[in-house]
Amino acid sequence: QVQLVESGGGLVQAGGSLRLSCAASGIDTSIYAMNWYRGAPGKQRELVATITTRGSTTYADSVKGRFTISRDNAKNTVYLQMNSLKPEDTAAYYCNANRLTRGGAFDYWGQGTQVTVSS
Repeated sequence: QVQLVESGGGLVQAGGSLRLSCAASGIDTSIYAMNWYRGAPGKQRELVATITTRGSTTYADSVKGRFTISRDNAKNTVYLQMNSLKPEDTAAYYCNANRLTRGGAFDYWGQGTQVTVSS
């Protein structure tokens, strides 16, 4: 059974920092692209950051220069370091593991962790 478990969310003042973790079990995350999404009530879920199997990273324009995605394959864990947080970063953050093969697509989600940034 595949599980992605996010942690590290919470309440923080604007300008503060949080580090989210996504611990995976049941899959080898080293062969998956790992993503962080976020979703707020009434808004479409947004792709925040991606790290490929080779370690390349991409970010949404809204978080570039403030957020950093990283992975520790030995721990089967992915992180999202969030600095200079803004109230508009308030959302539930979801971890996603994605892999495309000739046999099909594999796509797994965590349950989310809430981040609330106060002004």
